[in-house]
Amino acid sequence: MNALSFLLNSTIGKKIVMGLTGLFLISFLLVHCGVNSLIFFNDGGELFNEGAEFMGTNLLIRTVEILLFAGLILHSIQGLYLVYLNRKSRNVSYHVNSGKNSTWYSKSMGLLGTLILIFLILHLKHFWVTSRFTDQITGGYTTLFDEMKVVFSELWVVILYVFSMFSMAYHLLHGFQSAFQTLGLNHKKYTPFIKKLGFWFSIILPFLFAMMPISMYLGWIE
Repeated sequence: MNALSFLLNSTIGKKIVMGLTGLFLISFLLVHCGVNSLIFFNDGGELFNEGAEFMGTNLLIRTVEILLFAGLILHSIQGLYLVYLNRKSRNVSYHVNSGKNSTWYSKSMGLLGTLILIFLILHLKHFWVTSRFTDQITGGYTTLFDEMKVVFSELWVVILYVFSMFSMAYHLLHGFQSAFQTLGLNHKKYTPFIKKLGFWFSIILPFLFAMMPISMYLGWIE
């Protein structure tokens, strides 16, 4: 069995792919949150639009963007398949910990991941499709910041985004540590730090993402 076949077809290989793609997506979340947080400067979106333009025109970032979507699709497919295997046989488990010590969200990774995937499809429709496949922004008719103001003027959208960030927080609470453990990056000296880092990462990033639509809807950011 060659390496590619092992990663795609074996249960252990699927878990390794989940770990690698999970860490890649975590890195993306960090960068994405950093750029989006520029709206909190409340300067009419000037800094944010500059950051968004850089992200949209930089060749390296555009290349990574393609890898990101490939990783997201692979992560989702592998995750759902592992959930299927886990339900089919209790001997095959995606969870880091099972049984009485496992948390409800570690047992609900498939559901939480599916909710996040649905959110991402809507999110891409709102912003990525508009900025990449229409001339609304590239033609100078509007800016990405103005598009955010329009999207987040709808209460149901804000509620959906905030609810999705709760799902992301619980997904990350398990997924962050699980990614390191799946890849064998365990050590009694470093694991406690990874757990603490994962906990705060899972709280702070979803909180910042949730505050963006809330702040725009309430008029705190103009």
